[in-house]
Amino acid sequence: MKTIQMTLDDELVENVDKIVKKLHTNRSAFTREALQAALNKYNALQLEQQHYQGYRKHPVGDVEFSVWEEEQEWGDK
Repeated sequence: MKTIQMTLDDELVENVDKIVKKLHTNRSAFTREALQAALNKYNALQLEQQHYQGYRKHPVGDVEFSVWEEEQEWGDK
């Protein structure tokens, strides 16, 4: 692990301190988890964007999903 120095607003630090006290953790652990969650969110958004661009370049064909129609179960039978 690396030690880094960050500059944060006083109000942000106060809010983090309140939460870490309730969670029985510390600033470093809380920050690691928050940064990991932000990275996960960013990566998911990137994948969604790639998916979107792929379908823009190659739209769904008329029969792309029709092979699955007989497999659908709506629970109303």
